[in-house]
Amino acid sequence: MKHTTISTLLKHTKLALFATLTAAALAGCDSDMNDLQQFVAETKQKHQGRVDPLPPFFEYETVTYTETGLRDPFKPSQAAATTVVAASSGGPRPSDNRRREALEGFPLDSLKMVGILKQRTSSWALVQDKDGTIHRVQPGNYAGQNHGKITRISENEINLVELIPDGISGWIQRQAQLKLDTGE
Repeated sequence: MKHTTISTLLKHTKLALFATLTAAALAGCDSDMNDLQQFVAETKQKHQGRVDPLPPFFEYETVTYTETGLRDPFKPSQAAATTVVAASSGGPRPSDNRRREALEGFPLDSLKMVGILKQRTSSWALVQDKDGTIHRVQPGNYAGQNHGKITRISENEINLVELIPDGISGWIQRQAQLKLDTGE
């Protein structure tokens, strides 16, 4: 029985001590706040905000297109349609059924040629992507986001041919290189 009474007494003592300390701390917070109230009043006087009125609103005038016998302005003209068909029918095009390679997920300017690997009659270029992974490539592989096909590998550069959209449903070829990164 004595054990229960002592623990209860200790609990009540701790609670009384906590209440006394909390009351003392709050009493200190309630002291002179005149300087804070004066600062707030001065700040309110200095910064008087003003919002400009909204600009005048002009009512929208609707127009009905009633011309008959004229070309529909929302459909391409016959000459423009002929140009698009002519542009899309010939010239180089990226292959839609080709499986994309790992280096095609990176912009060409983020790739670095870091070396060459030779074995008997075969040679590969070593290309580092922006994540630091080294890839082994040879002519016929693809790199960069513009369908860049590797055409030639030399001791200090990789030559590619990229396919760039020409803006009118066609594609143009562009030469590009990855130079050997010497670390300088």
